[in-house]
Amino acid sequence: MQAVVMTGAGDPSVLQVVEQDEPQLQQPTDIKVQLHGAGINPIDTKLRQRGVFFEDALPAILGCDGAGEVVEVGDQVQRHQVGDRVWFCHGGLGREPGNYAEYTVVPETVARPLPDEIDFTTAAAGPLVLITAWEALYDRARLQNGQSVLVHAGAGGVGHVAIQLAKLVGARVIATVSDADKAAFVRELGADEVINYRETDVVEAVMALTEGRGVDVAFDTVGPAVFNQSLSAVAHYGQLVTLLDPSKEVNWGIARQRNLGISFELMLTPMLENLPQARAHQGDILDRCAGYLHSGQLKLHVSKTLPLAEAMQAHQLIEAGHTRGKIVLQPGAS
Repeated sequence: MQAVVMTGAGDPSVLQVVEQDEPQLQQPTDIKVQLHGAGINPIDTKLRQRGVFFEDALPAILGCDGAGEVVEVGDQVQRHQVGDRVWFCHGGLGREPGNYAEYTVVPETVARPLPDEIDFTTAAAGPLVLITAWEALYDRARLQNGQSVLVHAGAGGVGHVAIQLAKLVGARVIATVSDADKAAFVRELGADEVINYRETDVVEAVMALTEGRGVDVAFDTVGPAVFNQSLSAVAHYGQLVTLLDPSKEVNWGIARQRNLGISFELMLTPMLENLPQARAHQGDILDRCAGYLHSGQLKLHVSKTLPLAEAMQAHQLIEAGHTRGKIVLQPGAS
């Protein structure tokens, strides 16, 4: 089969297209999937730059998100059969092979049924960002109807689904973007207010939009500078959730004075730490999101599709920072 392997840590040129044997079932509860889509996420580019999570794991196949068709099942598999359509977030961190390939093997409990109405490309764009946004807004911040939420980088992979999930529970959404095209995009997704952070002070704009109160929830998908800025944009007793390390320069006095709840969201933890119950919960999230996608209440935006062999270009596009939504590789395409 064709696969893209990371040969070392570095720039996108370390991603090499190779021919290798198809993976084999390792456990009686494993399933083998022919991949028709592999989502690209920023974590892929970070691992490529600095190295994977596990030692002596190179060469490695990156890519956590996959969607495809079951082609083989283990003797003890109960949930799936050959021909089933599935989607999942599994592998790509260095221990298990990821999804930049034509085939992969995953535990049956990880793969979740994919309704026929959802195409493989759309499905491959979803698992990591959907689980991330769901856990951040619903599990960590416990966002509720009538509350306000600030979603940073609203046009990005996580941001564009966070806006929609927030609207599903009846929240008022304020999104930050970098240009007018992205502003129009997030408004189409349901954002009530949009702040161009290149032109406007975000904290001042949030305070003006909330009559000086601040938002109930802020969701930082960007990093330390945005985290620090957001501390002053959250209402007293509000919640701030971040995907990244806030750094050592945080003014925790602001958080303490405002009685803020600070939460961290790393959806990879259950996979890294082998936490079965947490992985089952993430699978349940995918099941719920499949229903929302099927009904049209939730949409995944795929800005570009590329053949598997062009993974290097996909990484370059993500690192340039100009993409909206997601980029998906299509194994088997030319």
